[in-house]
Amino acid sequence: MDSKRVLLILGLIQLCLVQLVFGGDIVHEDDKAPKKPGCSNNFVLVKIQTWIDNVESREFVGVGARFGTTMESKEKHANHSKLALADPPDLCSPPKNKLAGEVILVRRGNCKFTTKANVAEAAGASGILIINFKKELYKMVCETNETDVDIHIPAVMLPQDAGLFLESSMKKTSEVAVQLYSPERPLVDIAEVFLWLMAVGTILCSSFWSAWSAREAAIEQDKILKDASFDYANVEQGSSGVVDINTMSAVLFVVIASGFLIMLYKLMSYWFIELLVVLFCIGGVEGLQTCLVALLLRWFKSAGETFVKVPVFGAISYLTLAVAPFCITFAVVWAVYRRVNFAWIGQDILGIALIITVLQIVRVPNLKVGTVLLSCAFLYDIFWVFVSKSWFNESVMIVVARGDRSGEDGIPMLLKIPRMFDPWGGFSIIGFGDILLPGLLIAFSLRYDWLSNKSLRAGYFVWAMSAYGLGLLITYVALNLMDGHGQPALLYIVPFTLGTFITLGKIRGDLSNLWSRGEPVRPCPHFQLQPTNQPEEREEEHQH
Repeated sequence: MDSKRVLLILGLIQLCLVQLVFGGDIVHEDDKAPKKPGCSNNFVLVKIQTWIDNVESREFVGVGARFGTTMESKEKHANHSKLALADPPDLCSPPKNKLAGEVILVRRGNCKFTTKANVAEAAGASGILIINFKKELYKMVCETNETDVDIHIPAVMLPQDAGLFLESSMKKTSEVAVQLYSPERPLVDIAEVFLWLMAVGTILCSSFWSAWSAREAAIEQDKILKDASFDYANVEQGSSGVVDINTMSAVLFVVIASGFLIMLYKLMSYWFIELLVVLFCIGGVEGLQTCLVALLLRWFKSAGETFVKVPVFGAISYLTLAVAPFCITFAVVWAVYRRVNFAWIGQDILGIALIITVLQIVRVPNLKVGTVLLSCAFLYDIFWVFVSKSWFNESVMIVVARGDRSGEDGIPMLLKIPRMFDPWGGFSIIGFGDILLPGLLIAFSLRYDWLSNKSLRAGYFVWAMSAYGLGLLITYVALNLMDGHGQPALLYIVPFTLGTFITLGKIRGDLSNLWSRGEPVRPCPHFQLQPTNQPEEREEEHQH
């Protein structure tokens, strides 16, 4: 792999360091919104299923208010209620029409939310839907001077487009009915299991590829050194196309990633997402091409070792030229149809190929660099998920991952799987950084094991891999306990993975070598060792 391709992928890595596990939250807690007796509900998303003339129609999503009764969680227990238009539309005064258990549809404005709800309840309504004057949802709270809030009907805020649809439907037809409920998420969705398997499997594949390449390079170097001259034997041989990061670059790596994250946050828009899609496709094509060439090289060795000079790109093998059109077509088709339901499959294939390629190119040379890199990433993750809320009034990492303000479902630098048994739908996602950064350390552990000829039990790879899997599992447990709020996965993964590696190295007495050298001490095949009995014979002669 030439230097241009290495630099290209290293540049794309910075855009991949979104580190978040996210499930899509339905409970929106807000410490800034005032709470008081009768006004202490959580802000939960609410499903509004509609029927027009007894025919099931569209479903909308609103958000429940701080006040009023809590929403029914079971669809089968939720009541079907007739929908009535408020007259006056703002319902700041008693309605002119009589109500008998209907849900009333009102417009926002001219009086307090609690006033509208009290008027609706007094008129006999079973619930109130308030239409916002924007497409976004708004959290309905009680005023600071309100003390006695006693409302016993549910209150839900609707986005503007949903409200306008219901208003126009009621003016055209004889009857519109609604059903309000807020279903709970399942404790565990099968999507999280598959996402866990994808992350672990990606690191497994890339680690074995990296270790196999390192062992092949070591064997080849030993063959060269065995018959080489003394001067050549003292020249350190490097692996072509492989980048070993150092301590300084590990720190700068995370600092630059923070800069990219801020840029993503500030410039998040439709056109910027389009730019990220183009960059992701470039990286995905490179990754998919590298993986396919490596797989096919076993059967098409001659085509892989025969090169032709291509303008701009330089020398390229015939096998690469044969694979490239498929990779480019795959990425272009995904980019064009990325909004269809099954487009996540193409995104995951391109993403996994890119991650595997990066872990093959970029390497941690020793445990010291790995510790610095993961420690900085650990702080980076916590800061941009949690601490950034106090500076930006929202979690920067979560906003970027979800693609807020862009009109898209999120940035493409994520692995995602649809939540199959979740009534709210959506995707479970994991950022590339949560696989890439721990993967660098785990790949290093397997390279060390293979070069040391260690068995699985005596080595470090199995323990590091198990620690990563356990850390990611605990991340998903925390995700579900926090009602789907995005979690910084490295908060859990780094202590498990790095802590296990360092502790095991200390117990086995390998920590010093792992920390500084990063590879076992191997005898140089250029030199012949002296027979073990010669020193003993010389010692006997000296005594005589």
